[in-house]
Amino acid sequence: MSKEKKYIFPEEDSFDLTNMVREGVPFPYFTKLSNHIHFDLEDWSSYLHLSERTIQRYKKENKSFDPLYSERILQIELLYKKGIAVFGIADNFYTWMDTVSLPLGNVKPKNLLDTSFGINSIYDELGRIEHGILA
Repeated sequence: MSKEKKYIFPEEDSFDLTNMVREGVPFPYFTKLSNHIHFDLEDWSSYLHLSERTIQRYKKENKSFDPLYSERILQIELLYKKGIAVFGIADNFYTWMDTVSLPLGNVKPKNLLDTSFGINSIYDELGRIEHGILA
């Protein structure tokens, strides 16, 4: 019995997230998320360490992503949920993600989405911003 997938920025339920990773993020979910956070295939290719052609094959075959890629997709989704909550307005968060950040090593936060360590660094910085602790 398959439960319908929640779309874009679900409430964090670790069991639901774990199951979603195990089952694989379906391509339509991925497409909706991509549109919501304004990522293109080139962005995802670098964050998931997959070629654009491989991602296009997932689309053509309407295939769910493997657990390794599904986990990264959901980590990025949850990070964006947190960032939008901290900034209050999605466009403000998107702008911050595209702006060089001194506390994050003088790189754009968006450039750190290709590793779990980078994602965790962004989470930590969002926590500091949320609590008014600026560099």
